[in-house]
Amino acid sequence: MESMRRLFLYTHRRMAITAEDVCLERVVPITEGFAAEEVTPDSDLHIIGSDVTVQISSADAQLVVRLPFGSHTRTFLQEISKCRPGVIGSEDIKQNEKDLVVNHSWSRNSDDKATPRQSKSKMDITSEMVRSSSTMVSDKACLLSEQKFGLRDTIVKSQLVQKEDSYTNLQNFRFFIGTYNVNGQSPKESLQPWLSQDVEPPDVYCVGFQELDLSKEAFFFNDTPKEEEWFKAVTDSLHPDAKYAKVKLVRLVGMLLLLYVKADHALNISEVEAETVGTGIMGRMGNKGGVAIRFKFHNTSVCIVNSHLAAHIEDYERRNQDFKDICSRMQFCQSDPNLPPLTISKHDVILWLGDLNYRIEQLEVETVKMHIEKEKFQALYQYDQVQTCLPRGQLKKQMDEKAVFDGFTEGEITFQPTYKYNTGCDDWDTSEKCRTPAWCDRILWKGKNISQLSYRSHMALKSSDHKPVSSMFDIGVKVVNEELYRKAFEEIVRSLDKMENASIPSVILSQREFFFKDVKYMQLQVETFTIRNEQMPCQFEFINKLDEDTYCKEWLIANPSKGFLLPDSEMTIELELFVNKSTATRLNSGEEKLEDILILHLDRGKDYFLSVIGNYLPSCFGSPIQTLCYMREPIRDMSSESIRELTLLPLQMSDDIFRDEKPLDIPKELWMMVDHLYRNASQQEDLFQQPGLRSEFEQIRDCLDTAMLDTLLGSNHSVAEALLLFLESLPEPVICYSLYNNCLHCANNYTSSSQVVSMLPICHKNVFNYLMAFLRELLKNSEKNHLDVNILASIFGGLLLRPPPQHANPDVTEKRKAQQFIQQFLLREGNSP
Repeated sequence: MESMRRLFLYTHRRMAITAEDVCLERVVPITEGFAAEEVTPDSDLHIIGSDVTVQISSADAQLVVRLPFGSHTRTFLQEISKCRPGVIGSEDIKQNEKDLVVNHSWSRNSDDKATPRQSKSKMDITSEMVRSSSTMVSDKACLLSEQKFGLRDTIVKSQLVQKEDSYTNLQNFRFFIGTYNVNGQSPKESLQPWLSQDVEPPDVYCVGFQELDLSKEAFFFNDTPKEEEWFKAVTDSLHPDAKYAKVKLVRLVGMLLLLYVKADHALNISEVEAETVGTGIMGRMGNKGGVAIRFKFHNTSVCIVNSHLAAHIEDYERRNQDFKDICSRMQFCQSDPNLPPLTISKHDVILWLGDLNYRIEQLEVETVKMHIEKEKFQALYQYDQVQTCLPRGQLKKQMDEKAVFDGFTEGEITFQPTYKYNTGCDDWDTSEKCRTPAWCDRILWKGKNISQLSYRSHMALKSSDHKPVSSMFDIGVKVVNEELYRKAFEEIVRSLDKMENASIPSVILSQREFFFKDVKYMQLQVETFTIRNEQMPCQFEFINKLDEDTYCKEWLIANPSKGFLLPDSEMTIELELFVNKSTATRLNSGEEKLEDILILHLDRGKDYFLSVIGNYLPSCFGSPIQTLCYMREPIRDMSSESIRELTLLPLQMSDDIFRDEKPLDIPKELWMMVDHLYRNASQQEDLFQQPGLRSEFEQIRDCLDTAMLDTLLGSNHSVAEALLLFLESLPEPVICYSLYNNCLHCANNYTSSSQVVSMLPICHKNVFNYLMAFLRELLKNSEKNHLDVNILASIFGGLLLRPPPQHANPDVTEKRKAQQFIQQFLLREGNSP
């Protein structure tokens, strides 16, 4: 008997964090007469990219819900449709065996890609117009990339891109770009002096904030009420002479980016995506990094990036690294899952805003202020190109050296530095630190047909220690001429008809064997080769080997892994090899080798086989605590057989094993890092909160693995981050997986918690006690290093106490319990458990 299909609807009043935050509203059987239809309410402004309103009808229910607009919602609605009684093939859908769940909320976040609506609204926008807009070239990529069209339409799509100039013309649209570091403040004043200063309303608003919320709650749990406050403040301050619709909102901790367009342009916005990249400590924390929104406006692709880069005047290398990390890790899904993700650089127009934190170097505070008073702004900014004794603008210097923002442009700065002011006025910083004024808040761009109309700061806003900055641009956008488009389309189709079945696709590979030498932990290596196509258009893809779930091993990736080649063209493929915590342990032990075979498949053609091999240099990173305690020599000096034997030791051992060789109390590598920090960084400000440099981490790793130096190289921040990465890489965490639930249950009982710690294997217990003693020492210097119990317990709780691999990702409640468990030991001096 076929099981009953049901739709479960849950509600929540705010961001759902734990199970207690949501409530089962009702269960709707999917029976005869059931329907789920996308609609546009009369009160809504129709805009592609905004939330989707769905009307659900059944025999005993009439409901209206709002869902995030994009691929997830589209897939969800498709699955509902397949579940309806009488739908052909629905019995074969695996999802039909499960109940369907709707999280029913009125969130302002819309998280996915755009797809045309098929409904009418009270406005003049009709369903026919919407469907028409979906066949404009601004949406043709989505239309033609649907799997059912296959290779032929991929060829059509590619050739349409090549002929784009023949059926588009440029029209200028006005873009407002604004950035504001609000220093954790709530909005206390109107934003109109910043957002609505010009007479003519802009067509597009891109508004970014940094340091939206400086609380620990926002930092560790990414939850803040200030998102709603600033969203409302911006919406209320948009230009009064035009009607705007919000297209997208994206936030990561304190970085918020908002995109609005004039209502007139709503139907010309498509393919909306948002992504975030954290570059804080361990390369993930979201106190630094970037958020971005990409979209197509008519036929022009646009990417807006809001970033907050590393602070402190001397850390320009870290800022450079943050920029590169954002560019490499920010990837946007395409509407066609067969296409590779889009990076920031793959857009016609890139607009980059934010608190970039680049400073003025080599000049005393008072000298900088004197130049500002005389309005010698260009002297301060441009001086890196003049050989005299004036300061260097860090960003300009780094751009000229092509270290960052290569190919970007920044307009002439004619306003005084926007940082740092006393809050509530226009006076420069008079605190103890007395920061040197700097242009931290910047706006840059990259692309063609972009003209900057203004670049200015807004001194009228005084609630932060920064001043907001804005820039107005005229941007030439490619608008499609439908008649010329149809002509180009028909010509391409006719030429394809002639060459159909002309020959079997064939390519030439520049290389088929690849060797990666001396691969190290968390150090990327890249090999490249080219695919040269001959006479027939072809589509290629790396495919899975028999009985394998992926086309390559976990430590390898091909970029791109699939693609399309026109006749007489070629493409460069990068093979990226990167060993991280999930693959290091088996490579250290020799259980796995750096060996793989890739299969490059041509659609309607043959397969090509590529051989990938390499040698991995074993590392203390990814090695078990117990293994390291038995290693008195550096791991690189040990034979592979010895490393394998020690790595496979049981976690709990009897005393007669290795009785001739007593293990170290703690790993020597852990001692080196902690001892370095204890001696050099007890009073270091922002320890464990500010990331180090990747190049310095690599030096520290090599030093630990080879013991060639007695002291660790690199800054205190790099050593601190290396310590966190070491703890994260342990295959069995300091608190063993088997005791995870016990720790959560006794998180508020020190006696019970101590008993749990006493149950740890001796090496693990020693490491735990050693780290707790070290952290308590750091807390004795909290006035200097600004650390507190909550910060340390949050950071180390997630590393020392990790859920088992089969466990679901910990929710906020579990994270807080882990924090409370560690916090007990930081607040207690006394005997070790």
